[in-house]
Amino acid sequence: MKYDFDEIVDRRGTNSLKWDVGENELPMWVADMDFRTAPEITETIKLRAGHGVFGYSTVPDEWYDAYIGWWKERHGVRFRKEELIFSTGVVPTISSCVRKLTTAGENVLLMPPVYNIFYNSIINNGRNVLRCPLLYSDGEYGIDWEHLEKCMADPQTTLMLLCNPHNPVGKIWDRQTLARIGELAYDNGVVVLSDEIHCDITDPGCEYVPFMSVSDKCADNSVICVSPTKAFNLAGLQTSAAAVRDPRLRHKVRRALNTDEVAEPNAFAVQAAVAAFTRGGEWLDELRAYIYENKRTVSEFLKTGIPQIKPISSQATYLLWLDCTAIGMPAAQLQKYLRDKTGLYLSSGDIYGSGGCFMRMNIACPSALVKDGLQRLKKAVDMM
Repeated sequence: MKYDFDEIVDRRGTNSLKWDVGENELPMWVADMDFRTAPEITETIKLRAGHGVFGYSTVPDEWYDAYIGWWKERHGVRFRKEELIFSTGVVPTISSCVRKLTTAGENVLLMPPVYNIFYNSIINNGRNVLRCPLLYSDGEYGIDWEHLEKCMADPQTTLMLLCNPHNPVGKIWDRQTLARIGELAYDNGVVVLSDEIHCDITDPGCEYVPFMSVSDKCADNSVICVSPTKAFNLAGLQTSAAAVRDPRLRHKVRRALNTDEVAEPNAFAVQAAVAAFTRGGEWLDELRAYIYENKRTVSEFLKTGIPQIKPISSQATYLLWLDCTAIGMPAAQLQKYLRDKTGLYLSSGDIYGSGGCFMRMNIACPSALVKDGLQRLKKAVDMM
């Protein structure tokens, strides 16, 4: 490999949310990576920092060109310049859209288990969470279409938050599935906000389907949230984009982001995104291969070492969804037990709205840390 993903970077003492833990603890919870970002991005940031003046920033043409070029080359969809709106983050975009595209007391539709911050964006803004739980059988997740149709048909339902690819289960929704979701939403007047922040972290040989690319109904009735932050470990730089094809919907989203003052970049947000999308492809492909090997390591270890815990088959993200139901302990209790006994810090599945007992494990770290985490997990289970 050209890039070193085995390097263990000490993140303690850097005001890291993830690593603000005890000395002997191993955090594998929140979704950021323990790898240094692509050196091409670091070089760009250093060059900008060397200028020494950090005034207000604009969004130049090269930012639009970088997004357009990346999505055309990587994902086979062409964004138009006028469709793209800068935002400081996907979560700010989601919260702004909840406020602008719905009114208090209306339903925002989710398919749990799903990214836990979705719930915050809905509840904190006085909207109702409408759940259409995914069906779970034999280690696979699917959509309960009958229930989804009922949820969409409810006149109080005006917005759906879609995770594409899905966090935490790592599922890539196929074109047929997305088309059916888009058809139901369009016919029932429900706008789809598709969170596609994990789209670039897929297994080698696997490709996600952009919601906007599926059909005219999908494209004309959606807000697409994209960003380099997950794929290139840039979350702290606060940089993302919303892509909105329909002019009237785009106007509402633009007003929402500007009203909430999340539509202006900091001094590094534009340059980092441009560097990622124009110079970071080789680094990303090596990262995807490395994460895939970490997935294989976890799967093989659990199969022989901890057969009570079953990893859910996934094709995307660096997050593994672990079925711990056979342990016979509630998720929150199991999370606390693991942390207390071994220092292993995973995310409890209950915060994502799951049934049963599930844990989410972040494996975007050097393989030595993955193996350390697995040994801690085995130790805890063996002590039960």
